[in-house]
Amino acid sequence: MKRYLLSFANRESVVQAIKVALIGVANTVTYLVLFNVFLALGFGWFAAVTISFVLTTMMSYVLNRRWTFELTEGGSSMRETISFFGVNVAAYIASVIIIWFADLVFGPLSTIGYNVAAAVAAGTLVLPKLAGYRDVVFSRALDEQTAPAGTNV
Repeated sequence: MKRYLLSFANRESVVQAIKVALIGVANTVTYLVLFNVFLALGFGWFAAVTISFVLTTMMSYVLNRRWTFELTEGGSSMRETISFFGVNVAAYIASVIIIWFADLVFGPLSTIGYNVAAAVAAGTLVLPKLAGYRDVVFSRALDEQTAPAGTNV
C-alpha cells in the first residue's frame, strides 16, 4: 500500500492531478451551463441532469485521455469508455454523500453552503479520480504507450 501511495508522489502525478482538477472545473462550468440551457428549453430536471452529465463526462474523457495522460495514439475502447463512466458515477455518488453529510452535520445548508460542500467534495475526489483514471481506465493504453517497440503487453 505504501508503495502504491508513493506512486503519486512524483512530478508526473502532481501534474496529472492538477490537470484532472482543471478539467473538473471546466466540466463543472460546462455542466451548469448545459443544465440551465436544457431547463430553459423545457426539459425536466432529471433529463437535464442526465444529458448534461453524459455530455460533460464525454468531454472529460476526451480531455483526460488527450491532455492529462497524453494518449494520442490509437482509439479508445469500449472497456475504457465504460470504466471511465464507472469512475465518474462512483465520484458522483461520493459527492452526493459528502454533500448530504455536510447538510446532516451543519443543518440545512444555504446556497453558499451547498457550493462549499460541493467544492470540498470535488477537492476530496481529485486523487481518487486520478487513481481510477490512471490505474483502471487508461492503464492498458499507458502500458502500450510505454512498452518498448516490438513487445506485446
